[in-house]
Amino acid sequence: MSNLPEIKMTIPDLHRAYASGVSPEAVIAQVFARIADINDPGIFLAMPSEGAARAEAAALGAFDAARPLWGVPFAVKDNIDVAGYETTAACPAFAYTPVEDAFVVARLRAAGAIFVGKTNLDQFATGLVGVRTPYGAPLNSIDPEIVPGGSSGGSGVAVGHGIVALALGTDTAGSGRVPAALNNIVGLKPTLGALSASGVVPACRSIETVSIFALTVADAHAAFQACCAYDPGDAFCKPVAAPGLSRRAAPPVIGIPDPASIRFLGDAVQEASFQAAVDLLRGQGAEIREIDFTPLYAVAEMLYEGAWVAERYTVIADLLARDPEAILPVTRQIIGKAETLSAADAFRGLYRLKDLARAAEPALAGLDALCVPTIPTFYTVDDLATDPVGPNSNFGTYTNFVNLLDMCGIAVPVPARADGRPGSVTLLAAAGQDAEIASIALGLEAAGARNLGATGWPFTPATDLPDAAPEGLILAVCGAHMSGLPLNHQLTERGGAFLGAACTSDAYRFYALAGGPPDRPGLVRGTAGSGAEIAVELWQLPLAEVGSFLRAIPAPLGLGSIALADGRVVQGFLCESAAVDAASDITAIGDWRRYIARI
Repeated sequence: MSNLPEIKMTIPDLHRAYASGVSPEAVIAQVFARIADINDPGIFLAMPSEGAARAEAAALGAFDAARPLWGVPFAVKDNIDVAGYETTAACPAFAYTPVEDAFVVARLRAAGAIFVGKTNLDQFATGLVGVRTPYGAPLNSIDPEIVPGGSSGGSGVAVGHGIVALALGTDTAGSGRVPAALNNIVGLKPTLGALSASGVVPACRSIETVSIFALTVADAHAAFQACCAYDPGDAFCKPVAAPGLSRRAAPPVIGIPDPASIRFLGDAVQEASFQAAVDLLRGQGAEIREIDFTPLYAVAEMLYEGAWVAERYTVIADLLARDPEAILPVTRQIIGKAETLSAADAFRGLYRLKDLARAAEPALAGLDALCVPTIPTFYTVDDLATDPVGPNSNFGTYTNFVNLLDMCGIAVPVPARADGRPGSVTLLAAAGQDAEIASIALGLEAAGARNLGATGWPFTPATDLPDAAPEGLILAVCGAHMSGLPLNHQLTERGGAFLGAACTSDAYRFYALAGGPPDRPGLVRGTAGSGAEIAVELWQLPLAEVGSFLRAIPAPLGLGSIALADGRVVQGFLCESAAVDAASDITAIGDWRRYIARI
């Protein structure tokens, strides 16, 4: 690698290098050289040897631009399984060695990415500071006096240093966003259920997600697209759209905290940085609305109460009873509160969350997104030595409510603060709007001149962003064309965009047709109440692609109108009634994925 110029750890730069003849083994040599130069033993908890990583790179063969992450080095937070490497969750007494990759790791590798290490974290993903680890905390990539952020601290620092282009984290309270703010990088927190949690040690399984760190918005979104696939093995996973980034057809309406409810904890420099970012949005055409954040703060305060502390407790209860000293005192203090709670307390918390979410609805109505400071202020390692809990809680000001309200989010760098510390804001939106807020984030990261993370590499904005997808035909699909199933590519290759899950009215019967592969279902319409509500996915297909798509659909299926349970009527595939004579009636199951899981 010494005879080659250093390659920026972004997907376009890596792919340009590969297209010019650079080998992925040479890039892996750069990765290990950079690790040696940085010399921070707190970043990685486990790694392949350089030889093993080079062998994985060599196994990729010839450069294949069709694989979106071909030759892209990535790291993995050590509560996510990588086959053959210990998963510790930063607790040696908890460690185990998995025999297979987590679903998301397997997806990255299938897309061509190269694994280079497991990263440090706050123990059991409990913390936003990044120093609650028995292995020695990683140093912030920008300024070692500042905390690295957590709980995905090692992943954030690895990307901040430009060691890897991508790193996986997890996010319950902001663990995929706070390290991004502190290391001048992008932190993408997907819609809950978009990324499978199979092979992930949970913190709060019902309200957490795998997250993604990258040096740019486009790279983070590319990794999200690669990982986003339905996994029937994860009961919390669901089909979520992952279209490409595009220019919005109309300027967004963005809510920000009003002057009475915004919180900076006395940090006037942070306040000025946020206001400058809001001015950027306004200058790019956004309509800005100030709203009262008081209900959102009330939601945020619930995360470490009742139901969700009890949920964390379920993960470590056996270890806590068997060997309490194996768990860090601050982690025991936080999670141990669950031992004083009852099932009734958990339900009271769930009811209060519903009440607060309803109270927040009027303020959120009519908004395309929220823009908030990712963190209200900065804290140093010395601050944590004095107070290990207060700064952690403060970091969650603008992050703790997000998963409780089922929002997606992306933390994005903005021009540096007046004192040189990184600027960062987070865009938030309703579930399923991941691509929309990432597209808005592109304009923010392009403002001013900045370097990527803590590197000296200048950021180069993308210039080839397409316009928003044109309107098309909305199709209901109920079988092999659904997300992650064998024929879904017939939609995605034609520019199909996933719109969401739905159900038919109760006028339909559902059959598993004879023949295949692939196995296919048949939907037959009867009279109201003669069948059941059948699970479907709604996809929008560009009108210019409809003809070629229909030519690929064999008899006995044909296009017709399908009535949905919510009263809408869309187009979809109906089956000729004669074909059901040799088919199995699976109406009682009502969901193709549940049916194929059974067989």
